[in-house]
Amino acid sequence: MQYRIRDLYWEMRLQTGSRYDKIGFNQKLKGDGMMESYMQMLAKRSKDASRSAAKLGTADKNRGLLAVADELVAEQQLILDANAKDIEAAKEKGVKQSLIDRLELSERRIADMAEGLRQIAALDDPVGEVLSMKTRPNGLRIGQKRVPLGVVGIIYESRPNVTADAFGLCFKTGNVVILRGGSDAIHSNLAVTKVIQDGLKKCNLPEDAILLVENTDRAVVNQMMKLNEYIDVLIPRGGAGLIANVVQNSTVPVIETGTGNCHIFVDETADLDMAVPIIVNAKTQRLGVCNACESLVIHEKIAEEAVPAIYKALHEKGVEVRGDERIREIVPEIVPATEEDWGTEYLDAIISVKTVSSIEEAIAHINKYNTGHSESIITKDYTNALKFQDEIDAAAVYVNASTRFTDGFEFGFGAEIGISTQKLHARGPMGLEALTTTKYVIFGDGQIRP
Repeated sequence: MQYRIRDLYWEMRLQTGSRYDKIGFNQKLKGDGMMESYMQMLAKRSKDASRSAAKLGTADKNRGLLAVADELVAEQQLILDANAKDIEAAKEKGVKQSLIDRLELSERRIADMAEGLRQIAALDDPVGEVLSMKTRPNGLRIGQKRVPLGVVGIIYESRPNVTADAFGLCFKTGNVVILRGGSDAIHSNLAVTKVIQDGLKKCNLPEDAILLVENTDRAVVNQMMKLNEYIDVLIPRGGAGLIANVVQNSTVPVIETGTGNCHIFVDETADLDMAVPIIVNAKTQRLGVCNACESLVIHEKIAEEAVPAIYKALHEKGVEVRGDERIREIVPEIVPATEEDWGTEYLDAIISVKTVSSIEEAIAHINKYNTGHSESIITKDYTNALKFQDEIDAAAVYVNASTRFTDGFEFGFGAEIGISTQKLHARGPMGLEALTTTKYVIFGDGQIRP
C-alpha cells in the first residue's frame, strides 16, 4: 500500500523540482502544509473515482461486492497476520480487554464481513429509484429520484470490520469512500483495504472506490474536515471526543453517530425469566460496543425479587454493579453509584442500576441521561410498552428484547455505515438509503416561464 505515499512523493517532485529523498519527504509530510497536500491528493482521487462509481450499473456493483467477499475469505490469513500486530501493540499499551475485542478479527468475523457484502449485493439497489412523479398544470412532469452522495469520508476508531462494511454500502450506492482509521488498527485497515482493492482490480472495477489515509497523525483529521471541495459528507465513528471534535469543527457536512448509554427498564410486570437473560446478553455479549446496555432502571415494586437475580447473573459474568441506595439495601455487595454513573458509557464490565416508582419516572430518567441510541423495556403491560416506545427519545426503542440488535446486519441491511443518533437525514442504523440523496428530474415539451 505504500505506493500511495510514493505517488505523492513523485507528484511533489514534479511540481517543485525538489530533489529531497524519501526520508526528507516523510519528514515534510508531518508538516501541516505537506499533510494538507497529501489529503488533497487522496480526496481529489476520491472525487475523480466518484464520477466513475456513479455510472456503474447494479450488475457491475454486485459483481464487485461478491468478488471482494470471496477475496476477503481467500486472503484471510494476510488480514489475520496484520491484525495480530495491532492486537499485540494494544496489549503492550495496556488497552482494556473490552476495547481489544473491538479491534480483534477472527476467521468468524472475517466470514461475517464477507457475508455482509454478499447480503448487500442481494439487496435492491436504491440508486435511480423514482420516489415521485407529478404533472403540473403547465404540463411539466416533476419527479424525484435517488442518487449517490458522492465522496463519503469516514473517521473511525478500532473495529477494522468497519473498513469492509463502509466499502460495501458505499459501493452499492454508487459512492466512493475515503477512510481514516485509528493508529490502533492501522495494520488491519491496510490489509483489509488492500484485499478489497485487489478484488476490485480483478473485476476491472475502480480500485479508488476505497482509499485509506495511511497517515494516522491527528492533524490529518483536521485536514479532512476542511475538504469541502472534494468530500461530500463526513461520518465519525468512535468515542465521544472524536465525534464531538468532528461535529463542532468540520466544514464538511456531518452525519453524527452517537455514543451509546443504553438503558433497560424492568417494569413492575416484567417476566424475570425473560428479563435476566436479556440484561445479561445486552451487557455482556460484547462489552465494548455502542449498543451494549450500560444502565438498568428497575421499578421499585419488583426490585426485591429482581435485583438479587439480576445481580447474581451479572456477577457470574464478572460485571461490577453500581446501584442507588435502595438497590444497595437489597444487595449490600453492590457498589454505591454516583451521579456520574447515570450518564456514563462504560464500554467495560460495569453497569449502573437505579430504582424508580413509576414508568413516568423511568422515562424521565432515561431521557435525561441517554444518548439517543437504544433503549428497552421489559414488561407484560401493553399500555406501558406503547407509552415507553412513544415517549422515549432514541433512535431504537425495544420491547422485551436486547439492545444488542441495533445493528445494520441484524436489521437486514447487510451492514451499516454507522448508527445515527441525530434527527436530520438519517437516524438509527444507516444502510443503503441513508447513503443516497435525491435530485429533481423535470420533463417538459417546450415550456417557458411567463
